[in-house]
Amino acid sequence: MNLILSKLPLAVALLAACSLAQAKQTDAAQLDGKLTPVGAERAANADGSIPAWTGGMQAGAATIAANGDYADPFASEQPLYIISKTNLAQYKDALSAGQQAMFARYPDYRMRVFPSHRSAVIPQAYQDESRKNLTQVNLADQGNGLTGYQFGVPFPQPTEALEVLWNHLTRYRGGSILRDFSSATVQAKGDYTLVTYRQLVGFREKINDLDPAANLLYYTRVQTNSPSRYAGEVTLVQEPINQVSTPRAAWQYIPGQRRVRRAPTIAYDSSARYSFGQVVSDSVDGFNGAPDRYDWKLIGKRDLLVGYNTFALASKHASYDDLLKPGYLNPDLNRYEKHRVWVIEATLKPGARHVYGKRRFYLDEDTWQIMASDIYDNRGELWRNYESYLTQYHDLQLPMTAAEATYDLISGLYAVNYLTNGVDHRAEFGQPVKEAEFTSAELKRLGK
Repeated sequence: MNLILSKLPLAVALLAACSLAQAKQTDAAQLDGKLTPVGAERAANADGSIPAWTGGMQAGAATIAANGDYADPFASEQPLYIISKTNLAQYKDALSAGQQAMFARYPDYRMRVFPSHRSAVIPQAYQDESRKNLTQVNLADQGNGLTGYQFGVPFPQPTEALEVLWNHLTRYRGGSILRDFSSATVQAKGDYTLVTYRQLVGFREKINDLDPAANLLYYTRVQTNSPSRYAGEVTLVQEPINQVSTPRAAWQYIPGQRRVRRAPTIAYDSSARYSFGQVVSDSVDGFNGAPDRYDWKLIGKRDLLVGYNTFALASKHASYDDLLKPGYLNPDLNRYEKHRVWVIEATLKPGARHVYGKRRFYLDEDTWQIMASDIYDNRGELWRNYESYLTQYHDLQLPMTAAEATYDLISGLYAVNYLTNGVDHRAEFGQPVKEAEFTSAELKRLGK
């Protein structure tokens, strides 16, 4: 900006600077009126197919079993319509490019579309901190980090693509997580091997002994439990807030080697473990890690059909065989609703390396979760379709991913992550953790 302004007459330069500053101004009052506490539009859309936000799903919306199985509050609802290849043209304006490509790849593919419910809500403390962030958080180092951030939504009123992305990277996920989950890569004929894990995540606000000035967003530690050939492997990732001043650090314990080693390749386009190349490291959770290899563009907002209130998909009454079908997740267990999403696009920078040349992301306005992404190769061809499927843990005020899937439109394989259908106990959220739980010594102890 300074280079541009230096070439203008003084009066014009001052006017231009003032206009740019006004564009970045924030209005906290909007978070009580036009916008929700996290920056979503409070009102319904024009035709009412997306309702107004009225506070989200309340605790007690449905029963919760002792094993953590959330009953579906909307189990009695019937689909408004079912999209198939025969009527795709009627609904394509509400679908991403990747979603549309699923119908071309799989002639029997279908999407069941239900009434929309804006069930998402996060705890009051995170809403309050999001309001404070309006005036205290800024992008740093060309958008590769944040200044002034502790927790909450950093940019409830975003004006550029990287602000939208950081809202996803920092969104509320319970403060801390201790859970068991599974992943699988499903072959074209439906064969799969389930890999099971135990994960501990500590976000900065729940790490008791963390220096408040530490350049840390979260720690995550993942231990592989099965199958036996992978059991005992443990991975630790330290995710900084500013990834220019402090790049992501990672370590792994491999039982056969009986020692902890640095793992610098757990980033960008390295293959995520056990995904057989179907998922790259920075596409887990839609996108994670440093955004520095891409040029980012804010496209705007639109209405999109996304996997929402997918309680049936997460149900412990559904087995993995019920869920994991050839080509795609069982459509009879899935639920799509129309929601407003932010759209941002990432284009690989000249000279940068990544297997994905362009990615378009669709982020739910109520949670900042990436709900879908169109993934292109370096020739500009649509390669993969990513989708996330949300539930709401209403007793915890926690929007939570029931599953995420990356569909390879060329090979017919797909990878699924964060499955908990076969887990017989509840996950734990919000418990304080300590830095000692995220050390190389702890990795070695767990791997034995």
